[in-house]
Amino acid sequence: MSDHLCNIILVDDDEDDRMLFSEALDELVVKANVLLFKNGQELIDYLFQTDIIFPDLIFLDVNMPIKNGMECLRDIRNHPKLKDIRIAMYSTSKADKDINESFSNGASIYVNKPNSYTVLKKTLEKIIQFNWQSHIEHLSKDTFLFRI
Repeated sequence: MSDHLCNIILVDDDEDDRMLFSEALDELVVKANVLLFKNGQELIDYLFQTDIIFPDLIFLDVNMPIKNGMECLRDIRNHPKLKDIRIAMYSTSKADKDINESFSNGASIYVNKPNSYTVLKKTLEKIIQFNWQSHIEHLSKDTFLFRI
């Protein structure tokens, strides 16, 4: 992303994951503003408000109550105003079904939740500094799953 303050949203029902994500972002050299939501319905309600700053990137947990990540992904991709927002599916799931469904529904990248704080920071820094234009232009099932 560019030199501007990066606006990031994390949607995750796990309070500890939200806290660690936010703390990791705060420690990065790249400055980011983060909004946290605990389920997909909160995200959709926010995105459909008027006069909001659209996020540069949304991290969506796959498995959440009320409205899960796949439902949010489809809602966002089906809305003309939102369809171009970069979306990282962010999950502990390594199931081919979840990865393939995320890809076919238009996610930008699939990220397995890191199992250490250090790896989380490295992952977030790499994703924020990604060359998104090139990634999206060359997106394939081989490049979709993020590996650090």
